Amino acid sequence: MLELTDITAGYDRRHPVLRGANLGVAPGEAVGLLGPSGCGKSTLARVAALLHRPDAGRVVLDGTEIRAWRHRAPRALRTAVGVVFQQPRLSADPRLRLADLIAEPLRATGRRDEVPGRLAELVPAVGLTEDLLGRRPHEVSDGQLQRACLARSLVLRPRWLICDEMTAMLDASTTAALVTAVESYRAETGAGLLAVGHDRVLLERWCDRTVEWADCLGGRTPSPGAAVEPVQDAS
Repeated sequence: MLELTDITAGYDRRHPVLRGANLGVAPGEAVGLLGPSGCGKSTLARVAALLHRPDAGRVVLDGTEIRAWRHRAPRALRTAVGVVFQQPRLSADPRLRLADLIAEPLRATGRRDEVPGRLAELVPAVGLTEDLLGRRPHEVSDGQLQRACLARSLVLRPRWLICDEMTAMLDASTTAALVTAVESYRAETGAGLLAVGHDRVLLERWCDRTVEWADCLGGRTPSPGAAVEPVQDAS
């Protein structure tokens, strides 16, 4: 279970972006989080991914309460979560060729011997072609780079996947391809998914259930069958 309880977080303690946010995702479940731009969805996603320490609240991942964040978090927990961000050019090292970008987490965790096999599996799974692997980010399109970023997020076989506006900048065909790749991975591994966005049609078709942002602020953890309330701004 991925549980976020009473989360207060932000980038200035005097003006938190989140106040008392709650969210839960069960193993193997796909949850879509809907809300307007600027309400704090991405901050909550970063907290869930162990990338941002909250000012208050509790995060529990697979039964373990998180007490350290980013590189200080235990490797077993840190690598259990894969993340795909909205803007691939801000999350990809411009110096790396796509093959190295995808393989970077394996090399960072001392698993270099797995690189050839995982590349052979993931490159076709996300819709990349071999000729693109030698190119750097500025030599490929946004869609191609986002495919590589998705492959990078899956390379360590995470048990949880967080997609923060993963398809917001992409055309319909690339969106469909990435969603298909995520669903194929989930079908194979039973991974849980938190998909953050404001495209209601996409999230309702993609996910097992959707949660309105207002539901996260009601002092409870949204669960299957929870009533949908009007969206409100968290600020």
